[in-house]
Amino acid sequence: MRIDVVSMFPELFTGPLHTSLLGKAIAARRLEVNLVDLRTHGLGPHRSVDDATYGGGAGMVMRPEPIFAAVEAVAEEGSHIVLLSPRGTRLNQSVVQRLAAHEHLILVCGRYEGVDERVAEHLTDDEISIGDYVLAGGELAALVVIEAVSRLLPGVLGNETSLADESHTGGLLEYPQFTRPASYRGWKVPGVLLSGDHGAVERWRRDQAERITRERRPDLLDP
Repeated sequence: MRIDVVSMFPELFTGPLHTSLLGKAIAARRLEVNLVDLRTHGLGPHRSVDDATYGGGAGMVMRPEPIFAAVEAVAEEGSHIVLLSPRGTRLNQSVVQRLAAHEHLILVCGRYEGVDERVAEHLTDDEISIGDYVLAGGELAALVVIEAVSRLLPGVLGNETSLADESHTGGLLEYPQFTRPASYRGWKVPGVLLSGDHGAVERWRRDQAERITRERRPDLLDP
């Protein structure tokens, strides 16, 4: 998969893209991430990318011309263009799976008071939010999308069967996990996990996943 990221601050991606899972995926060529500096498409001698909002109001709005130019410079037939925005569709695992099905994603990171509406209406295919809160810009949201999508790509995870039991994959939150020691400060690992009875372990894990989901995210259980 190839992902192009359009951002005013491409340097924010340097560390995360060279670390841990993402770094390994890129090094193994399972994933290609290209950073597009929006200011290279800015207007005038100062490479301006924003202006005052029509109708008045605080803050600046990102102009459409630099964004269109930056996206069109990297877009190809079949590219899926995503605007990261607080008002977008909330990111969840089903949305991640849908994004992972594309061979080429272009992620557009907003800033300031927002992006000229003509970008959302006439350029992008998706508008996605990572939660009901506001960040300074879309860069951190883009990193969340990149990491979530990359985990679904073939060969990225060392053990791809682990995807099946993760939170949200099967509609439930993940069951509790334990490792050595079997007893720590008097807190013991549940005996069923030490029993060697695989059927009992699976039933316990299912029961625990349902319990945790019911307590913490009952909305996931609604029909």
